[in-house]
Amino acid sequence: MKKSILIVSAMMTSLIASAAIELPEIFSDNMVLQQQSDARLWGWSSPKATISVKPDWSEKSYSAKADASGRWELSVATPEAGYTPHTIRLTGDGSDIELKNVLIGEVWFCSGQSNMEMPLKGFWCQPVENAGRAIAYSGKYPGIRVATINRCGEYEPQSKVAGKWQESKPENAGEFSAVAYFFARSLTDILNVPVGVINCSLGGSKVEGWMPKWKLDEYADCDVDKEKVTPDSVLHLWERINVMYNAMLHPLAGYTVKGFLWNQGEANVGRHADYPARLSDMVKIWRDEWKQGELPFYFVEIPAWSYGNPEGSMAAMLRESQHKAAKIIPNSGCVSTTDLIYPREINDIHGSKKEEIGERLAFLAATRTYNVAGIDTDYPVFKSVDLYGNRAIIHLDNIENGLTPNGALEGFEVAGEDKVFHPADAKELWYNRAIEVSSTKVSDIKAVRYCFKNFSIGGIHNLKGLPLVPFRTDDWAE
Repeated sequence: MKKSILIVSAMMTSLIASAAIELPEIFSDNMVLQQQSDARLWGWSSPKATISVKPDWSEKSYSAKADASGRWELSVATPEAGYTPHTIRLTGDGSDIELKNVLIGEVWFCSGQSNMEMPLKGFWCQPVENAGRAIAYSGKYPGIRVATINRCGEYEPQSKVAGKWQESKPENAGEFSAVAYFFARSLTDILNVPVGVINCSLGGSKVEGWMPKWKLDEYADCDVDKEKVTPDSVLHLWERINVMYNAMLHPLAGYTVKGFLWNQGEANVGRHADYPARLSDMVKIWRDEWKQGELPFYFVEIPAWSYGNPEGSMAAMLRESQHKAAKIIPNSGCVSTTDLIYPREINDIHGSKKEEIGERLAFLAATRTYNVAGIDTDYPVFKSVDLYGNRAIIHLDNIENGLTPNGALEGFEVAGEDKVFHPADAKELWYNRAIEVSSTKVSDIKAVRYCFKNFSIGGIHNLKGLPLVPFRTDDWAE
């Protein structure tokens, strides 16, 4: 009799243990929920179980019934942003869970490759400028929270991925994405609200790595099935397509956010002709999966680096394609970074100036998403060229108050019919918002280029400190 009781007791204990709410790791203590939204929550339980959610900021309770597979989902109305920590209680199916220290603020989803992934502590022998101070003072920003998603890849869409929220403080901040953290810090300073960032990035990944198989099957050069059977020793995780989408992004799709940040492109150098359309495809797919309308998508120019040949222009063409993408992707913008590099970083693809990149992304978000007036986010850009033999006049947009430095301007090249480029002298024609370019080596100029090399540091800015976007007046292939 005693043995039977023990067996029944063990069975009941097992049933109770299995009858429990399971949450994705992204719903954890310290998380940030998007303010004034219907923030989505989901998880798993016993099939057909009823799950109740009660946030402490409201008298209202929310409930959902799990489907036949045990998955449930609901939306919770959130209040205005604030620094008061909240608690969310989930009950049902034998569970009673409290999510603590939850803040209401602005949430951004950050993705891309290693220049987004790069933590504040830096990579091996590759520092982040001002990181020591940023980490030391990170505790002054308790409203910043970061969720770092585990690096992984799969050939089938996954429902779960590791990655919990962490508070901004010195013991945690070193592991935070530097670009994402500096973005959050700048946006916090501008808006004075908590900011949460989800860092879902993987070094070396292509744009195609963040897209579903059904779309990749439409591209003639993409063969997911072939890659699937290729040994890891031949094709590393970061070189593969589709797998980051399945394992890292898909499990998070639908977490209510304000927008997307993207820092990627280095792995697609050489494929600049395809990049604008593919990035546009990716953004549309993401927006469709999030079901929040035309979420803003702000991204970053790839950095100056040797790319195997400092004098080559393949990386410059990819940068050009990024700005083309910004013109065809609705509600998007690209921040220029040509000036954010040191000469010594010619062989370092991970430039140290992450603070300025995060800040420029925050300025873009503040201006275009939050309608903060007075912040300049319009970069000086090429408008047109007039050719006069050995002289060329470059007309620019977004230089209403002129350029800096005054005097000689560096970074220009000119070429004639032979398509051989030579360094050019350049000076600002301040009275008509233009630049005059000339060279003693080219008597009949046919093309002008500015910072149009794999490694070229831009030194020309408008008076608000925004760099002149690299450009070319020709359409010659490399």
